[in-house]
Amino acid sequence: MLVVTGAAGFMGNVLVRALLDAGEGPVRSLLRPTSDPLSLAGLDTEIVHGDINDPASLAAAFTGADTVYHVAGMVSITRGGLARLREINVEGTRNVLAAARETGVRRLVYCSSIHAFAVPPGGGCIDEETPVDPARSTGSYDKSKAEATLLVRQAAAEGLDAVMVHPTGILGPYDFRPSPMGELILQATRGRIPAFVDGAYNFVDVRDVAAGMLAAAARGTRGSGYILAGNNVTVKDLLQTIEAVTGTPAPRMKVPIGLLKSISFLFPAYYWAIREKPLFTKYSLDTISSGCEMDNEKAARELGYQPRPFRETVEDAVRWFRKNGML
Repeated sequence: MLVVTGAAGFMGNVLVRALLDAGEGPVRSLLRPTSDPLSLAGLDTEIVHGDINDPASLAAAFTGADTVYHVAGMVSITRGGLARLREINVEGTRNVLAAARETGVRRLVYCSSIHAFAVPPGGGCIDEETPVDPARSTGSYDKSKAEATLLVRQAAAEGLDAVMVHPTGILGPYDFRPSPMGELILQATRGRIPAFVDGAYNFVDVRDVAAGMLAAAARGTRGSGYILAGNNVTVKDLLQTIEAVTGTPAPRMKVPIGLLKSISFLFPAYYWAIREKPLFTKYSLDTISSGCEMDNEKAARELGYQPRPFRETVEDAVRWFRKNGML
């Protein structure tokens, strides 16, 4: 028996699909009672309701499980909300670890984040030896993932067979909600992004992350973390790739990123006024201007991890959005 927490989310539903496609199973999908199960419709998975902040429901869901994939969590591109992020990402992970020990789970795979690592001063390359230090975190989300990662490392040191994966910026098909990157693709395809900024980030296909998690479950070393990176892409190249795939012209005007940072305090009010999810925040601008690159050599060497080309991911995401009436 395999259990996936947060199974209705973007990463969760794609992981369930990957497990089923690989012939793994049976697969039990843990959803909060309020979660929309649409993303799992038609999949051969047992749906159970619970919450990572409800230890009793976790114990019930994990009973009889061989492997637990802990994917449930809260993602935020703003700087605030630390209390809620800690409640879900940190205390929720603490509860998952306790339930895994209580029910005798053989292996736990935790989906952490590249943001758990401290950004090297002046940029540079992030690999698995980069410190995980909540005190050096850039934002509230980073801090919560760093704290949760340290909890998993501690549990592994105390005997729990746990491994971690650290994906970069996730995008791709089956993005039902959609995610921040999915929203960016939608808005760019609708021609609603008037300008671009200098900066770059590493983006990875959600299906490649799922494959990396399966490989980590099968071959990962207890207590180890694996960076699941994809392709380093500039903001300009990202928008031009969307243009090449959709035909919607990419913006030609560049706005200095320093200017946007200086007025970023206005962003929350702006997005509230237009009733849209934030695409750009001070935190996200800091992230794309950090100058960091991500090294997936360890995952390639130990797990056989091989991410696909970036354009293929964008093509498949756009195709899925169109098929599902979101474009």
